[in-house]
Amino acid sequence: MSQTAFDLAYDELRAHWPHSTEDCDISTPYGRTRVHVYGPADGTPLLLLHGGSATGLVWFANAPALGRRHRIHAVDLLGDAGRTDRSGGIPLKTAEDLTAWLDTLLDGLGLARTHVCGHSYGAWLAARYALHAPQRVNRLALLDPTQVFAGFRPTYLLRALPHLIHSSQTRAAAFLAWETQGTRPDENWQRLYALAATVPGRKLIAGRRPRVADLRMPVLVLLAEHSRAHRSGKVADRASRKLPQGTVVVLPGATHHSLPLTAPQLLNEHLTAFLS
Repeated sequence: MSQTAFDLAYDELRAHWPHSTEDCDISTPYGRTRVHVYGPADGTPLLLLHGGSATGLVWFANAPALGRRHRIHAVDLLGDAGRTDRSGGIPLKTAEDLTAWLDTLLDGLGLARTHVCGHSYGAWLAARYALHAPQRVNRLALLDPTQVFAGFRPTYLLRALPHLIHSSQTRAAAFLAWETQGTRPDENWQRLYALAATVPGRKLIAGRRPRVADLRMPVLVLLAEHSRAHRSGKVADRASRKLPQGTVVVLPGATHHSLPLTAPQLLNEHLTAFLS
């Protein structure tokens, strides 16, 4: 079978990861899940959940630093573009399906407990999973989480609407360029993000905001100063009130979709300090 443009872009970005990175396909009742694994075998486990269309490869700029002490497991999310395959598995319908999928994924990886870090849609899923299975989550890091502390800004939704109604590479690229203006994310990743719109069968699940006040593990919230998805100041205030024992930090110069690629050294420093 010939490779699609998305497949070629995926392989190009995969080359950005350290040479010792392993690609694992974990069988679950919902389908075969692709996981990129990096770091010492005896390192503390760290599960990374990406934002919509980003794929698990987006963490390439964070892997070298985080992988010094942690065994990283960067997942291609179920229902999104990537190498996770839903064919023949249980149909993905609800947010509960996603948490059940993560249960079986962690079982397949042999992880009884792990740190969890998610960005955007992945942060929403990470928060839901931490509430679903708190006994399996040591520490929780949320990068510019959407639909967790606040809804989307109307201007963001209006800009996203054409892309959502009739997805295309051109519309996805234009939307990404608008949101990440001034940050210049990696060009290979930008191409992969735009091409994700051409992948058939994508299904991102929507759901209620998680009850973050019920979280009992340590939580770090890293917000993008110039996020166009929501107002970072408003989200920071709400996160501080709902998580009085949590840590809330605004990353200067970052936008929503440019994370986790914007100023990776600063982001890595905050994550490493928190997870350690």
